[in-house]
Amino acid sequence: MEIEKNIKLGKLFDAYGAILSQSQQDVLGEYLYYDLTGSEIAENKNISRQAVKDSLKKAIKKLEELEGRLHFVEKVEALTNEIEALRRQKEN
Repeated sequence: MEIEKNIKLGKLFDAYGAILSQSQQDVLGEYLYYDLTGSEIAENKNISRQAVKDSLKKAIKKLEELEGRLHFVEKVEALTNEIEALRRQKEN
């Protein structure tokens, strides 16, 4: 379940990540793409674990709110599924 959540979060980050602060981008990027723990990120950034936790929480909330309003990732996935269905149909 955690993997699926991180995949979805990665898609949201790819779509909307530029809207986050640089600090949020850095922390969330290390969490998602390098699979670092909060402690590891805190050590790398020389900040507290609580600061990492707060940054992740705020960044994730912002990404989910954006998707809730815009549905961009949802639309891209729907179009991708339609394209794949058309390709399979064409092959048959």
